[in-house]
Amino acid sequence: MEQRNKTHASDFLLMEVTEDPKLRSFLFSLFLSMYLVTVLGNLLIILAVSSDSHLHTPMYFFLSNLSVNDICLTTTTIPKMLVNIQTQNQSITYTGCLTQICFVLVFASLESSLLAVMAYDRYVAICHPLRYSVIMSPRLCGLVILLTLFIIIMDALLHTLMLLQLTFCTDLEIPLFFCEVVQVIKLACSDTFINNILIYLATSIFGGIPVCGIIFSYIQIVSSVLRMPSASGKYRAFSTCGSHLSVVSLFYGTGLGVNISFALTNSSRNTAVLSMMYTVVPQMMNPFIYSLRNRDMKEALRKLIVKTPFL
Repeated sequence: MEQRNKTHASDFLLMEVTEDPKLRSFLFSLFLSMYLVTVLGNLLIILAVSSDSHLHTPMYFFLSNLSVNDICLTTTTIPKMLVNIQTQNQSITYTGCLTQICFVLVFASLESSLLAVMAYDRYVAICHPLRYSVIMSPRLCGLVILLTLFIIIMDALLHTLMLLQLTFCTDLEIPLFFCEVVQVIKLACSDTFINNILIYLATSIFGGIPVCGIIFSYIQIVSSVLRMPSASGKYRAFSTCGSHLSVVSLFYGTGLGVNISFALTNSSRNTAVLSMMYTVVPQMMNPFIYSLRNRDMKEALRKLIVKTPFL
């Protein structure tokens, strides 16, 4: 095999969204609309929670943090892609690529962690209702968010610093619409053993542990609900978990779909589209899921709209 030239990267090339000029304007409008819906929908959730004192509970505190995280995650990827579509220039600077990788790692990991914490919140509310206010105290909730965010940021910075040690080949085309750590590692000509070990560890910690936590929480919830004597009590208990279960299914379902696509398809464009959907669709749908399935959220949104004339 011919040895490719090695270099310290200056620019990477992202995949072009479409090669058809007729589709370019349509896709630009589509992704711009999805981005605006995501931002506005999650902002409404944040405003509704902050403006209604009845929603100043741990469950809605975590929900508002999830909404903030969803806005940040989509903002990390979509605006750059929109600029590339508009300018028909697929390049991203080395610094910009590493920055995007760092933020994607932070917000994707935090999304998974928040879903796990929200599952634990539902577990405590249903299985230990009399101790709920003691266990899920405001101080504990704040500390959980801060500690989780600190650990995630340290992990993302570690990955970024390890990428700085790599030497890249002259072929710097990333088969996605945004910079993703695994794809960037694949472009390196130097040894990536430590980088790959860190990826496996991070995936196990920030992917595996939250999933196990969610599964454990819902096993306990189901076990507790089935022991309830009344059907109405069972329904109320399950209804409080419906929105969260829908969000979890959407987030991990799209993630599973991306991984299966990587394994089964030879089309890098299809995989790239699925990867982009993974960072857009769950974040866009979360506000709709919580506002349509949650009576308290519906009421808070109604009050917010009434109080805000321009809405």
